[in-house]
Amino acid sequence: MVTLADIEAARQRIADGIVLTPCNLSVPLSELTGCRIHCKRDYFQRTGSFKERGARNALLMLSAQQRTTGVIAASAGNHALGLAYHGGLLGIPVTVVMPVNAPLIKVATCRQLGARVVLHGEFFDDARAHADALAKQQGLTYVHGFDDPAVIAGQGTVGLEILEQVPEVDAIIVPAGGGGLLAGIAVAVKSLRPKVKILAVQAEHVPSLTAALAAGHPVTVDAQPTLADGLAVSRVGELAFELVKSRLDGITTVDEEALALAVFRLLELEKCVVEGAAAAPLAALLRNKFPDLLGKHVVLVLAGGNIDLNLLDRVIELGLVAVGRLCRFTAVISDRPGALAKLASLIAGTGASIKDITHDRIFSGPELSRVRATCIVETTDRDHIQKLLQTIRDAGIEIVGEPLQH
Repeated sequence: MVTLADIEAARQRIADGIVLTPCNLSVPLSELTGCRIHCKRDYFQRTGSFKERGARNALLMLSAQQRTTGVIAASAGNHALGLAYHGGLLGIPVTVVMPVNAPLIKVATCRQLGARVVLHGEFFDDARAHADALAKQQGLTYVHGFDDPAVIAGQGTVGLEILEQVPEVDAIIVPAGGGGLLAGIAVAVKSLRPKVKILAVQAEHVPSLTAALAAGHPVTVDAQPTLADGLAVSRVGELAFELVKSRLDGITTVDEEALALAVFRLLELEKCVVEGAAAAPLAALLRNKFPDLLGKHVVLVLAGGNIDLNLLDRVIELGLVAVGRLCRFTAVISDRPGALAKLASLIAGTGASIKDITHDRIFSGPELSRVRATCIVETTDRDHIQKLLQTIRDAGIEIVGEPLQH
C-alpha cells in the first residue's frame, strides 16, 4: 500500500526535477460555476502533465542494473512523456508503447525526448499487453502508469501542494482514468485533512471506476473513443482501487459535449490550453454534477495540457455553438437580384456577422424561382440567435429545418 510517508518521501526525492505548479483562484470560473474555484495547473510541468511526478519517483527508485537495462511502459501519452523526459535527464533508456490513435503531439514529443516509441493497438489495454511482451523479451523494467506504488506516491505530491496552497479548500475534483492520480491525492489529503472532499470525474464513454465501485472490485468496461483520451482506461488499477474505495466522497461521469465545452471555457476564461481529461473536473461543474459545492472552495486539478491542435480547432467551434456564438440555418429566398443582399442586410441589422454562406440552386426543390441560402453566423448568445431568426421570419423569409444552435 501507499502511505503518507511514501508521498512525503517522494516529494523530497523528486523536488529538484519537478515544477511546483500554481493553484490560484479563478474569478471567471467562480462566477460561471457559483463555487470558489482554484485551478491546480499541473499542465505547467515540462512535458505538460502531472505524470512527470510519478515517473521521476519510479525512475529514481530503480536499482543500478534496472537503470542500465532501461524501462518500458504502455501509455496513452502523458506517462510516456514523463518517462521519456526524466529518463533522458537521468540517463535511463525508455521504451513506450502507445495506442495507434494516441494524439500526434504526444507521439512526436516522446520521440523528440529520445524515447523509443512503439505504436500498437487501438486502446490502452492492447498497448499494455504488447508492452508486457516486450518487457519479458528484452529484460526491461515495466513502469505502470497508474498502478505502481512509486508512481502513485509521486502523483500524491499534488495533494500535498494543494493543501499548502489552498488551506481553506473544501473539495478537490480529480479526473479519474486508471486511478493513480486520484489514489495519490486521496491518500495525501485524507491523511492530513480528512474533512476535505475527494471527488472523481470520469468520461461517460469509459466509466471504469464507476463500474469497479459498483462491483466492489476492478472490472473491465467497454471503452468508447473520447475527447478525454487520458482517461480512456477500461480497467482501473488494483492498487489504485484499494486506495481510493474508502477515501472517495463522490464520483460522476461527463459527456463529450461537456468535456469540449470545459476545454473551451478554460481557453476563453483562463487563457489556458488543457486536454479533455484535464477539463473533466470543470465539465462536471458545468453539468451541475456536484450541487452541494456551491459557495465552497473547490480545487480543479488541471492535470494536462497536451491536446492535439487539430482537435482543439474543432473543440473551439463546438464550444462556440454550445454557448450560442455560432449558429447555422437555411433560409428560402427568391432567386431574383437583391434577395441575397436583403438576407445579408437583415442579419447585419441584428448585429450578427456572416461567417459563411452557401447559395444552393441545385437542391432547392422544384420551384425555380426560389433558392436556399445556408448561413453560418456569429452571434453573442442564444437570445441573440432567437432575435435573429425572428427578424428573418418577420421579413417573410422562410427558415427550413431546425437551426443548428447546440
